[in-house]
Amino acid sequence: MFLKKDKSIKPQSRIDSLIGVGTKVEGDVTFAGGLRVDGEVKGNVRSTGEGGGTLVISEQARIEGEIHVSHLVINGTIIGPVYSSEFLELQPKARVTGDVQYNSLEMHLGAIVQGRLVHQGGTGKAVELKLASSN
Repeated sequence: MFLKKDKSIKPQSRIDSLIGVGTKVEGDVTFAGGLRVDGEVKGNVRSTGEGGGTLVISEQARIEGEIHVSHLVINGTIIGPVYSSEFLELQPKARVTGDVQYNSLEMHLGAIVQGRLVHQGGTGKAVELKLASSN
């Protein structure tokens, strides 16, 4: 009757680094573990190391560039393509302009994506939905 959620796909709770409010970074950012962005980044953001990484983008944050991480939580603004190999959560204030590739997705009411949502499951193929004909 009740479904259990698989906790193994949720983002890691540990944050190792912070780009704070009022901080502007120009250039690519590479990190291991967890990164929280409250400021601005003009450049690509990529996680490295075993197990990928967790990126949390707060409500006041803005990133202009590509994002490549395993776990991603967005509640701010991203301009550029997003690649999340494991879990992606789009919170109510998320604003993404660009294509989003994900494996597992949680999208809250109010989140906006101006681009394509592409599922990269076991087959790695995009799923195309077609309207039923009225015949």
